[in-house]
Amino acid sequence: MAALAPIVRSVPYGDGPRRTLDVYAPRGAAAAPVVVFFYGGSWQGGRKETYRFVGKALARRGIVTVVADYRVHPEIAYPAFIEDGAEAVRWTARQIAGHGGDPGRIFVMGHSAGAHIAAMLALDGRWLAAGPGRPPAIAGLIGLSGPYDFLPIRDPVLIRAFGGANRTDTQPIRHVPARPPPALLITGTADRLVDPGNSARLAARLEEQGGKVRLVRYRFVGHILAVAALALPLPFRWILPVIDEVANFVASTPRPAVAPARTVAEVA
Repeated sequence: MAALAPIVRSVPYGDGPRRTLDVYAPRGAAAAPVVVFFYGGSWQGGRKETYRFVGKALARRGIVTVVADYRVHPEIAYPAFIEDGAEAVRWTARQIAGHGGDPGRIFVMGHSAGAHIAAMLALDGRWLAAGPGRPPAIAGLIGLSGPYDFLPIRDPVLIRAFGGANRTDTQPIRHVPARPPPALLITGTADRLVDPGNSARLAARLEEQGGKVRLVRYRFVGHILAVAALALPLPFRWILPVIDEVANFVASTPRPAVAPARTVAEVA
């Protein structure tokens, strides 16, 4: 298990106090795989400091990890939290080599609402393409207890946050491209907050489109435990081996193929 470098805290990736990120890295990392993690909170709350256990757990397995804050409702509404996630990933692609990470091997990961953000970034190319330069290529998607196909929205607050109860463009399952990036989807059968069927339906859609998917369903596991398991001490991780699933997925997933940049003549 890798020793950790000092945590790099609250690096701005955009304007405002909720557009900062923390970087966790194995000591002496060089061209290590990278995970950008987005936490949950019903798109209404959360703090990156609460998820230090995620950054530390992944960094100890040799993964440079970025844990990002993002703006939430009611300050903003959809799609601003997706746009913030895209900015955090673009920052990572530009800067992570300086922290020992491989900018060509970036995974997006999230829990609950954060898994929704990660899935939108991995599957709907318009968000990462909105910035300057070539958009970062996503090596893989890691979703924990994620809402990917949750219409109609019934919560009045979330209806306001998403600009309506039945906006299909807000659903990751509606944006699965041909040959999507590899995905690891983890859920618990006892999740009462986000229907585990979200993960099963997205997995089926990814496979239909030619994607490689691992769907893990833990019996009797609820919504929070899927991410809290990353904090389990080593002797107890066999009970709920989420960290092993994530680390093995990252280690076994190759760099994504990147199309060569078009020349000025080709663009014209």
